[in-house]
Amino acid sequence: MAVYDLEEQEQISEIKAWWETYGKLVTTAVVVVAMSSVGWQGWNWYQRKQASEASLLYVTAVNAGSANDAQKVREAAGQLIEKHSGSVYAVLGALVAGKAQAEAGDYKNAAMMLAWVSEHGENQAVRDMARLRLAAVQLDEGSFDAALASLSADPLEDYRLAYADLKGDVLFAQGKPDQARAAYAAALELAASPNDAQIRELIQAKLDALGVAK
Repeated sequence: MAVYDLEEQEQISEIKAWWETYGKLVTTAVVVVAMSSVGWQGWNWYQRKQASEASLLYVTAVNAGSANDAQKVREAAGQLIEKHSGSVYAVLGALVAGKAQAEAGDYKNAAMMLAWVSEHGENQAVRDMARLRLAAVQLDEGSFDAALASLSADPLEDYRLAYADLKGDVLFAQGKPDQARAAYAAALELAASPNDAQIRELIQAKLDALGVAK
């Protein structure tokens, strides 16, 4: 028994010596790990809270749009952009607001929302769609140069036909028939798919209305 007691005392002495050397380091490491865990949980909670708030604001915007309440849509979208600009809900809310404002004849605020999406959309397809809608709003507003500027970006292939067609509309409204004719001709070439039969007929009708270039 005495032998075992001696061995235990030696082990205890070794543990004490080790602890005196490394104890503070171990304690610090444990505290850091614990704080990191608490911080991570807090961050996750904050992220969930932000996502919940953003989704509620987006639902508010959608419901207000369905009720034709343009002001409420604008307010909800404004809060999304102000407080949750990095969220996909901000982009979606701004698109909803752009549509609602345009339908209400508030072209200034519609353009503001769509311009924001054209700059902050999460991918090019969303940005291209926003620019197309923005150009349409600018056309309705009579801001022809601004509309052409919005359409000057090189869009993805899926949007090139719509861009060319709308560019023709803007140029025609601007009193530039020759340039409008060229834009419609470019759009007609892009309308090669069987699914484009209807839009092709519409573009051809626009070209026919312009007549032969002089």
